[in-house]
Amino acid sequence: MHKYLLLQLLLAVCLNTLPAYAAPADTVRLRQHLIALTTTAEPRNHEHPEALDKAADYIKTAFGMLQGQVTEQAYFVAGKKYKNIIYSTGAAHTRRLIIGAHYDVCGKQPGADDNASGVAGLLELARLLEHEVLPYRIDFVAYTLEEPPYFRSEYMGSFIHAQSLQAEQANVIGMVSLEMIGYFSDARKSQDYPIAPMKLLYGSRGNYLALVQKFGNGSFGRQFKRLYKAEAPLRVKSLRAPAAVPGIDFSDHLNYWRFGYSALMLTDTSFYRNKNYHQPTDTWDTLNLPKMAQVVEGVYKTVLRLR
Repeated sequence: MHKYLLLQLLLAVCLNTLPAYAAPADTVRLRQHLIALTTTAEPRNHEHPEALDKAADYIKTAFGMLQGQVTEQAYFVAGKKYKNIIYSTGAAHTRRLIIGAHYDVCGKQPGADDNASGVAGLLELARLLEHEVLPYRIDFVAYTLEEPPYFRSEYMGSFIHAQSLQAEQANVIGMVSLEMIGYFSDARKSQDYPIAPMKLLYGSRGNYLALVQKFGNGSFGRQFKRLYKAEAPLRVKSLRAPAAVPGIDFSDHLNYWRFGYSALMLTDTSFYRNKNYHQPTDTWDTLNLPKMAQVVEGVYKTVLRLR
């Protein structure tokens, strides 16, 4: 009997010394977020600020259920009000990690993969990290106006946010963009590339997550890549190339580069794989929720090890 109690005590001590990982990412929650974001009465594009507001309110409510600070970063374009939603956790005056995803769509389509998937992942990641004590602050940012006609302009929500970081002289560790993280395929010839020879190196099956960054992206990019490839429970392929290569800067991370911050993108490679891109067929039921959850878990475990 005493030996049994001793074993129990030893087991408890051992368990307490293991990394305190939260429960795995929840596919039910991911599905709920996807449905909520893709079923607004009108497409959540720049022509329908009311639909964008509905999506923003949903995001703000989800963030508001967590411990931390939720703020709106509002600005005007052509007399219309648009806003980023920001959830911050951790010490206010310290180094800062930015994790972001845009919630608007291009044209008249539901935008499940592009980019409700990224926002759903952002919300789930915030939930997993809510109670973690980290040596830096995290800002989870849901951006507006990533899509045309404002892509590459100073009206992108991510430009507004990156510019504000520079204005306040924030000590930014780096930025991670969650850009289309839900579409995967094991079929041959399901994966295309901006440059044909890349298929010889990366393969013809769209069954992996791409970690994309430019040359000269700094120590943050190197550390995040190393940790994510070690921690993520799915296949990850890293692409580091000149920013001029098509696709390298096709998301919000490009604006952090503009302001001198290290930034990278996690993506299913967008239209190089998902033929529903910017089409009415980009619906939530075409996405692989277990894979999405694995993407989120990889970021979660990587963030815990970042220094």
